[in-house]
Amino acid sequence: MSAMLFRLLLVVCLLAPVASTQVADLVLTGARIYTVNPGQPTASAMAIRGERILAVGDNLQEHIGPSTKVMDMAGATVIPGLIDSHVHLAGLGQALEILDLREAASIDDVTRKVRAAAASAKPGEWIRGRGWDQTRWPGKEFPDRNYLTEAAPNNPVYLSRVDGHAAWVNAKALELGGVDASTPHPQGGRIVRNPEGDITGILIDRAMGLVSRQIPEATPQQLERRLQLAAEECVRLGLTSVHDAGVGRSTIEAYKALAARGALPIRSYVMIGGEGDLWREYLGKGPEIHPYVTVRAIKLVADGALGSRGAALIEAYADDSGNRGLVILQKEDVARVAKQAAEKGFQVATHAIGDLANRLALQAYGEALGGANDKRFRMEHAQIVHPDDFPLFKQHSIIASIQATHATSDMRWAEDRIGPQRALGSYAWRTFLDTGVRIANGSDFPVEHPNPMLGFHAAITRQDGKGWPKAGWYPNQRLTRDEALKSWTLDGAYAAFEEREKGSLEPGKLADFLVLSRNIMEVEPREILSTTVRMTFVGGKLVYQAAGETRAAR
Repeated sequence: MSAMLFRLLLVVCLLAPVASTQVADLVLTGARIYTVNPGQPTASAMAIRGERILAVGDNLQEHIGPSTKVMDMAGATVIPGLIDSHVHLAGLGQALEILDLREAASIDDVTRKVRAAAASAKPGEWIRGRGWDQTRWPGKEFPDRNYLTEAAPNNPVYLSRVDGHAAWVNAKALELGGVDASTPHPQGGRIVRNPEGDITGILIDRAMGLVSRQIPEATPQQLERRLQLAAEECVRLGLTSVHDAGVGRSTIEAYKALAARGALPIRSYVMIGGEGDLWREYLGKGPEIHPYVTVRAIKLVADGALGSRGAALIEAYADDSGNRGLVILQKEDVARVAKQAAEKGFQVATHAIGDLANRLALQAYGEALGGANDKRFRMEHAQIVHPDDFPLFKQHSIIASIQATHATSDMRWAEDRIGPQRALGSYAWRTFLDTGVRIANGSDFPVEHPNPMLGFHAAITRQDGKGWPKAGWYPNQRLTRDEALKSWTLDGAYAAFEEREKGSLEPGKLADFLVLSRNIMEVEPREILSTTVRMTFVGGKLVYQAAGETRAAR
């Protein structure tokens, strides 16, 4: 190299601006961080600037400036914000307002609550509740309307079953709905009758609408209050994002109104609830993508639920000969929407619980997708799948959107419904993974409790909260802790086309993360159930802090 060239390079180097290390707004130190980033699985420090993660490592001193807040985590566990991939947010908000029947152990437990509500209600005012489950009661049989009629003779009563696919109503509600002994079953629904032909007050799937349409719609203010109430519950429990599985125009507008005034502490991926004017409107204008409210999917319902024997099965129910459940949408209906969505950039998410519903929806998806793709269509629940049909998930790149606590809630009676042979292909999370299928986890709240720690525990143990059954229900289908955490984070983000923005703790991604009271990746499984959230951060902002949490930033 000539002397002149050397001097020229030296001048260039001296005049070039010195690269400056970015200073963080917040730095966590002394933490046990599980990143869900395979290139850097764990770390002890994380730096945040604005809404995003600046750096993750073990010594981030270079990112600490005079104005940086530093939090010594003293060994506390930090994980990405959890993503519930199947929820009903307004339903949770409403459930927090109406009768909670999840712990009712008998018909008497329910009627006592209804009688108490009627005592303070105005005549004609609707009494509503949710969460009853006859499989928890003596006899395990559906109840009769007369119990509710006696408890509330002057008020219409509408109580949704735990799965949301059946309603128990009284005589006043049936009268308002115009339902009597001569009313025919609606397409995709069933009006349950006793052996004498009298209506019992149990309405399954689309028959529920005969009465529910008489209930006054929530006002915009009520909807916003319910969404906000539920969102606040979510951040308390560690959920920073949710996928709302099927809503209408008014709910989307309420979401947007909350987001516009900064009153929505969680991120929502919203699915349009079925075909109709709203779906056609979005087909014309395309998806809406926003940091807090994204509308990019349509939710379809192919069948009912297993607990109410509405799930569509290839063969009859083991405990109800001749009944194969309810096919709510035919294959051609799903295929039509799937083709529209694929063309316009929307995702399709189809509720399919029974093996027949899963098969019909998979075949319909196949007609629209024709093999491997990046459309990320989803099967919601995917509970009972015929062994021949698992490969179709992989063949057409279908995501299995599962809810781990459905297995531990249903395991008490699921084999009664479907028998041991079909149970082998039920709630089969390990089979999905071994087939190369992505799984996104969730709760389906308010069907199940919104606490994701219950779902994490169920995923790795396949046991209830009391440790039953001892070895786990079909334990070969359990997930590892790493797989379970990924299903609640990065794969949930992938299921919403958001894996580049969130789902793991790595530089450039949104700073959505949790500080936990215990290390769920190492403690005894039973301790997971009592693990709580100390702090929830969304976009680098502290949106929840547990009472008594004194950790301070200096």
